[in-house]
Amino acid sequence: MTATVLGAGLLVASKAPFDDAFAAQRGAHLTVQTDTDLVTESQLTASASAPGVVAAAGPYRVLVVTFAERAGMRLPPLTIVARADPGGAVDRVELASGRWPARPDELVLGGGHVRIPPGVRLSAPGGTEFTVVGTARSVSDTASAWVLPSAIGALDGPGTADGYQMLYRFADARTATEVESGRDAVVATLPPGVVTGARSWLDVRQRAVEDAAVFVPFLVAFALLGIVMAILVVGTVVAGSVGAATRRIGILKALGCTPAGIVRAYVAQALFAATVGAVAGTVTGNLIALPVLAETEQLYGSANATIAWWVTLLAAGGMLAVVAVTAWIAALRAGRLRTVDAIAVGRASGPARGRWASHLAARLPVARPVGLGLARPFARPVRTIAILLAVATGSAATTFATGLGASLLRIETALDQNVADVTVSGDRAAGPGTPLTADPAKALATIDAQQGTQARYGLAKAPGTVVGISDRVSVTTITGNATWDGFEMVAGRWFMAPGESVASGPLMKAAGARIGDSVTVHVEGTPVRLHIVGEVFESNMAVFTSTTTIADQKPAEYRVALTQGTDAGDYAETLTGALAGQALTAQPTGLETDPLLVVVEGLTATLTLLLLAVAGLGVLNMLVLDLRDRVHDLGVHKALGMTPGQTIAMVIASVAGVGLVGGLLGVPAGIAMHRLVVPMMAASGGLHLPATLLDVYGPVPLAALALGGPMTALLGALLPAGWAARTRTATALRTE
Repeated sequence: MTATVLGAGLLVASKAPFDDAFAAQRGAHLTVQTDTDLVTESQLTASASAPGVVAAAGPYRVLVVTFAERAGMRLPPLTIVARADPGGAVDRVELASGRWPARPDELVLGGGHVRIPPGVRLSAPGGTEFTVVGTARSVSDTASAWVLPSAIGALDGPGTADGYQMLYRFADARTATEVESGRDAVVATLPPGVVTGARSWLDVRQRAVEDAAVFVPFLVAFALLGIVMAILVVGTVVAGSVGAATRRIGILKALGCTPAGIVRAYVAQALFAATVGAVAGTVTGNLIALPVLAETEQLYGSANATIAWWVTLLAAGGMLAVVAVTAWIAALRAGRLRTVDAIAVGRASGPARGRWASHLAARLPVARPVGLGLARPFARPVRTIAILLAVATGSAATTFATGLGASLLRIETALDQNVADVTVSGDRAAGPGTPLTADPAKALATIDAQQGTQARYGLAKAPGTVVGISDRVSVTTITGNATWDGFEMVAGRWFMAPGESVASGPLMKAAGARIGDSVTVHVEGTPVRLHIVGEVFESNMAVFTSTTTIADQKPAEYRVALTQGTDAGDYAETLTGALAGQALTAQPTGLETDPLLVVVEGLTATLTLLLLAVAGLGVLNMLVLDLRDRVHDLGVHKALGMTPGQTIAMVIASVAGVGLVGGLLGVPAGIAMHRLVVPMMAASGGLHLPATLLDVYGPVPLAALALGGPMTALLGALLPAGWAARTRTATALRTE
């Protein structure tokens, strides 16, 4: 029930926070960027009367500025929009903390872009300092920060991208076709060539729901496993209860109970327990969903980032319906029993089955109690199949969860693209925004000379643009060999010659390019023609190339891998001393864990433990019913001299083989689920996975996972085995 509520709830709730916030803040259906040299403010204002436009805001001056903290650390380029106030007919910016700027030297940061607390002073390229006075949210993601219009003069300067921003809401904007029609109507009212970029709200919405959408495929997989387990457990328990109460059923029929009444009684018993489980699972599922949706709730300020009540009711009703149908099918045997046969047979054993297995087990070189246990599964084939499926399902869940955790860790490492032990960067004491002046060849030679260096390279990042793509492109130039640093290739190869590059999947998709094509990227106003020779695993718009391809791109950072056994702290301290004359400092690199990964792994562990518990309890239930069904036989064995220890060995042996087969069946099923679900999770985030991120199962882990089936069966058999060992011989013989 927990897995079902999570899977169905997050599927619906992943879109609700954005939609609610978008409606409340009157988000922009279309955000348009224009060239200030080719259009006037009055012309942009007149575009608000274009057909289909119901509201517009702007024009706002927009600048792309790179600030630096007082400590000297340069921030990523920020899209600054000049607005007098956060309100308006379109894109009402919501303050998350602090206040709106009241002076030209104040600014508000977008909470989802750069996390800097209010009060911090930032230095603009021209030397003007701005004070952060608050953080705000734009549901349309129209800016990284906001200032007053009077602050434009202090920000506008050489090398700063400039433009106008207009925001529009349309009467119809539910589909991409409708948004595109509205865009064409707006562009038709403007002079030709003035639009430099346009972004649909559907693209923003897709990015907003990607995090929650990543959860859905694996939660659906766990939900399906949970439903399978529910059917197995409910069907086996009800069928076992019918077999254990044959005489009671006969008496009830003799007293006038109809077959339909008997069936309803067993269905009601199952539904009572299932209702308790459904309530507990519903509460648990809603509680576990809270941290998953908390990030989206915080980002958009939505108060509805919870699982919808109707989803909870639908999931609970569906689960109870599954239980009712399963119990009804299992209880039909009780309704079909003839009264005379039921009273006459009572609880005695039914037709003898599996005698050939008993004869065969007697010839095995094992103790007689173990042989009796090994032969027992063939006497109750239906019950044995149920135990087998329960163990196989638990084993599949464990295998799937293990592979999921390993793949997610590899994915995070590949996306982080920084598995270096030590990072060398500029000395912050040199002043705010100070560029690296060290000679790259000299810096690399110093790093190479340091004892413990295994590999190294330098890199520089710069914002770029591609014609036809509204989003900025991250351009990374690399000096040296960087293939060891977490870069995973989806297809093609790494760049080797000047002019070659590797690009991310999102960039290639947006540009309509394939491996072998060329794209022109504008870096700091200079067009650079790049030949794509491979697709690198990267979630953002990014391209990687050699430093020799783009002029004036000196490394801003160096990354170093150390030899086995080298202490990163000592190495960084020694290297910093060697680099003292080059204004460079070295420090150990710490890999930050993605909060999304932590939540996914926590959910995976929780749901896996739940399914393993259900599998173990299923084995326990079935063994208890089986032992109660043959308690008289157990008394005969004890009367013939079977000790409590031999009794335990017999019970455990009866499920050991079944558990081993279940483990061997569950492991391939879990691997198949992993191969199906993990790529679906990546596709939900717009990524294509290379095969190396899926090949996570080695021989040793697979052997350990296969042994998980017998362990699950063993844990489920311990309590019934103990009960059988403690049962007195006389009591067992009198039971009939």
